[in-house]
Amino acid sequence: MKVTVAKTAGFCMGVRRAVEMAFDAANATTAPICTYGPLIHNPQVLSLLEEKGIFVISEIPEAAEGLVIIRAHGIPPRERDALVESGFEVIDATCPRVVRVQSIISRHARQGYAPIIVGDREHPEVVGLLGYAGENGHVVESMEALERLPDFEKAIIVTQTTQNAAFFEKVRSWALQNHPGYKIFNTICDSTEKRQAEVKALAANVDAVIVVGGYSSGNTRRLAEIAAENKKTALHVETASDVDIENLTDARHIGITAGASTPNWIIKQVYQDLEARLAGGRGVLYRFAYTAMRFLVNSNLYLAAGAGSLTLACMWLMGLPTGAASVLVAALYILSMHTANQMLERQYDRYNDPYRAEFYHKNRLFLTGLASFAAMGALAASWWMGPLFFVIVLCMSALGLLYNIEAEGKNGERKRTGLKNLPGSKTVLTALAWGIVAALLPAIYTNGYLSAADVLVFAWAAAMVLVRTAYFDIMDMQGSRIMGRGTIPIILGEKRTIRLLKAILAAMAAALPLGWAFGILDAPGMLLVICPLLMGLFLHSYERKLIFSTIHRGFVMESFFLLAGIVAGIGMLLL
Repeated sequence: MKVTVAKTAGFCMGVRRAVEMAFDAANATTAPICTYGPLIHNPQVLSLLEEKGIFVISEIPEAAEGLVIIRAHGIPPRERDALVESGFEVIDATCPRVVRVQSIISRHARQGYAPIIVGDREHPEVVGLLGYAGENGHVVESMEALERLPDFEKAIIVTQTTQNAAFFEKVRSWALQNHPGYKIFNTICDSTEKRQAEVKALAANVDAVIVVGGYSSGNTRRLAEIAAENKKTALHVETASDVDIENLTDARHIGITAGASTPNWIIKQVYQDLEARLAGGRGVLYRFAYTAMRFLVNSNLYLAAGAGSLTLACMWLMGLPTGAASVLVAALYILSMHTANQMLERQYDRYNDPYRAEFYHKNRLFLTGLASFAAMGALAASWWMGPLFFVIVLCMSALGLLYNIEAEGKNGERKRTGLKNLPGSKTVLTALAWGIVAALLPAIYTNGYLSAADVLVFAWAAAMVLVRTAYFDIMDMQGSRIMGRGTIPIILGEKRTIRLLKAILAAMAAALPLGWAFGILDAPGMLLVICPLLMGLFLHSYERKLIFSTIHRGFVMESFFLLAGIVAGIGMLLL
């Protein structure tokens, strides 16, 4: 059985913007915060907002204080004015696409046009749009309602931004035939049109479609309706627990899509749960391989093997003899630090990778023991190398654990101090730590000093790890935003971060040939150019959304470090 996830599944631009504005406000102030009406149509996100101290109000009080966030759907202008008059500081999270429709209606209403809004009368977006239409605004939900309208001398037709594109085309055809003088504006959001077109194509090529999103979400319901029009099984679910596997027993190919207000972690949860269930029906060998892959990735054992492999590659590049102690220190240090820090940061995984959060909760005793054993092993191996290396590894381990320690700001402010709260610190410090244990320690241990080749290889290894860590930060952007962490992708944005990572990979690919050209590195090391090139291809596949599974992404990304070790090992034997 095959599972395909729609490329457009998840938050649209307007919803993402509104949610980010809400969490940014919650992380920046202690003032009371509320939203006027539900911010978006997703109960899980609304519950999360309540956990952050952001509550929903349905009526405007006479006197108020603090901040109020206008929902993504927008509100009538008179209600916005009332919020300001009551004493609120207003944060307007209205979707820019909705603002455009509001402007069209307002401008034409002032010119005497009768605004006709095609949409759901009770939907909050339509209620808000009607507030801009004045006394001559009309809402139509069907062709019958449209045909019952009186003939207007001047009229405009706009649509709810999440309206069904096929229905709007019927409205357009009717208007052109019966009222060619009416102005028609296609105000359906391009994101909505893409989702609807994609779910239609998806439903035509799969046996069943799972649509993930709030039951009160209009755009999600429309996706389920479009999927059902293809005479395929269409399940509208809010969470993974709502998926009735009995309805999917005959499906050989399942498609998953999601509404514009569905967060990534809910989609991941549905995918991972379905993937785990389906693994049981693919034979013993596949089930064993899938289970082993999940365990190795989530336990960081595969990552530890990658750290040892990267160290071996660095030693080959630097022309050093193979040293088991250096490889062991790197593998065990990385295993202990990553496992310990993930244990301390399980709340992040609640929103980034639900399965990994569950894995760490169920196996916390085993993982605590594994991290402790690895830490002691790294210290023992470094002691064997010499007291200097023991002190370095001990200090790095202490700093790694101190990274997650926080202190409250002054007067109990939400803003916290600590290494982890420095924007982008996690990515940079992780890369530096890997570079030190993989390149600098082996070089100092063997030669007692650092050469130009050692520094170049250190930079090369740290850059590989920086790309790896920043890539995972991109996947974890929603959870990091919720928890108030300023990662590089949050600072730069996803697209700029990917461009930065591609530039780093290009520099990595050029560094080795340039090092050889200037006599710093030996020619055989040029074979390792394959690693940044393949990482670049992997980033391209991510942009194209060719790989969705978190486990598969993690496994492939960590495999690039093993590949570096394999290339180095073959090179040591043959060259």
